[in-house]
Amino acid sequence: MTTTEDVLEEIERSDVEFLRLQFTDILGTVKNVSIPARQAEKAFEEGIYFDGSSIEGFVRIQESDMRLQPDPETFAVLPWRTREDGASARLICDVVNTSTGEPFVGDPRTVLKDTLELAEEMGYTVNAGPEPEFFLFEEDEDGRPTTVTHDSGGYFDLAPKDLASDVRADIIYALEDMGFEVEASHHEVAEGQHEIDFKYDDALSTADNVATFRAVVRAVAAQHDVHATFMPKPIAHINGSGMHTHLSLFSDGENAFHDGSDEFNLSDTAYSFLAGILEHAPAFTAVANPTVNSYKRLVPGYEAPIYVAWSDTNRSALVRKPAARVPAASRIEVRSPDPSCNPYLAFSALIRAGLDGVERGLECPDPVRENIYEFDEAKRKDYGIDTLPGNLNQAVDALEEDEVVQDALGPHVSEKFVEAKTAEWDEYKAEVSDWELDQYLAKY
Repeated sequence: MTTTEDVLEEIERSDVEFLRLQFTDILGTVKNVSIPARQAEKAFEEGIYFDGSSIEGFVRIQESDMRLQPDPETFAVLPWRTREDGASARLICDVVNTSTGEPFVGDPRTVLKDTLELAEEMGYTVNAGPEPEFFLFEEDEDGRPTTVTHDSGGYFDLAPKDLASDVRADIIYALEDMGFEVEASHHEVAEGQHEIDFKYDDALSTADNVATFRAVVRAVAAQHDVHATFMPKPIAHINGSGMHTHLSLFSDGENAFHDGSDEFNLSDTAYSFLAGILEHAPAFTAVANPTVNSYKRLVPGYEAPIYVAWSDTNRSALVRKPAARVPAASRIEVRSPDPSCNPYLAFSALIRAGLDGVERGLECPDPVRENIYEFDEAKRKDYGIDTLPGNLNQAVDALEEDEVVQDALGPHVSEKFVEAKTAEWDEYKAEVSDWELDQYLAKY
């Protein structure tokens, strides 16, 4: 366990000059307040005050005073900043309401902590392991991102087609310098698309890692004069970027999802958790797939899951049961989330959905081992397979009808999230796309 004293010693040892105090807004955008390293002790003892009314979804102007409380466990020196630049380090913070002294209910990290506290009350700790994908694009002569892919590689291709192998390598070096245990990296299916997988951890640390991962990928890509994006579907008619998320519950140090006598090595707890995931899938989709663009990925034909079912043998279902070589590895993989989500809110919604299944002892349907993409509507109906919401508006409607997922977010975040996403949908509806111009301008 890293203490405040450990951090202060490391700041001095590493000649850190600046500290970036990091947090996220409700939409998942990483924010930070930079302070001189000499203010570190004060930051730990008193916190750093800021204006919360300026942050998306936080508070009104008359309720603006907020305080950042750094978590010493999250200290890491930023590897892309040299001593000549002024060495910097990062600390992820919890947001405190200064008027009450309590954790701010609109802080996404606090939202996830509350869900994990519920899991702990039920006797569980939660592990999560994400697989975030991203694209690398060329920049134009003014340094602005284009949609020209950095390479022409395909799934698991080697150089010379995979020109970004050096970029991925530098990203991995930077992640490892920040304490990540990278397990694998490879070129993904689409041109310019990549995946780097890091080891699972407790859900809070993993959410912190996702936020850090996105920042590292962007920073290192910029050093190579390319643009990294976690936009779910930047190019039509090719695969989009997902963030498949592996989840498991542990109790007393043992994997509560494992049962060696079961056909799929899943326990009753795992089946009930899985059933909760399936029941609440429409509602948590709004959180795990939070942009208009997210639903351009969730369409048939591009390996993205849109069917509310589970399987151990194919990837057309929403949830997959990966093979597990050892008991500790028994888990489920939820395949719908994408990397544009706020990881704290998405994990909270997913975990709360599963815990609801455990609390209620929900029965899990049978796995679907056939390719659901090949089913017609009548066959899907016979199998009892529903589809995920088809757009952001439908997903927000499902969220508003689901008390469990709303409870996972809390009243403040739920209200502000719905408000922001409704505005996004309304703005999108009013736009005229290039597709519409191509289809209708000359014809009508």
